Amino acid sequence: MKNFSTILVAIDFSESSNNAFHLALNMAHKYSAKLIMLHVINEPVDLRGFYVPHISFEKLEEEIEQGAQKLMESFCRQHLGDYENYQTLIVPGLPYEQIIQQAQELSADLVILGTHGRTGLDHVLFGSTAEKVVRKSPLPVLTVRLQND
Repeated sequence: MKNFSTILVAIDFSESSNNAFHLALNMAHKYSAKLIMLHVINEPVDLRGFYVPHISFEKLEEEIEQGAQKLMESFCRQHLGDYENYQTLIVPGLPYEQIIQQAQELSADLVILGTHGRTGLDHVLFGSTAEKVVRKSPLPVLTVRLQND
């Protein structure tokens, strides 16, 4: 079996990504791997053509990024325990594109992400970041489905 030295896990702060994170952390412990926790800020719709009196578009982006940073810091405090070989990364963009791009740039050996297990019309309407990553990534991808108990 391949020895993983760098594992990237996508975090969107949902129950599904928490589930994937715990598996990623266990694997990072097992292989003494660096754990990269990536959160992608889905690029918001450009509102510059609309009248938004109380906040500028740039300020909105800045506040979203600051909020994501606070969520990531809190997530790390709650879930990492004594694990120190990790890196956090918050980037804007399309989630599936950034997951693949960052994994390649950071030489990840494995990408782990949660899936919500949507089917039918939900899947058609919302698509699946996990599915796009699996189809387009040149790197191994492990998806972790949220259990519906």
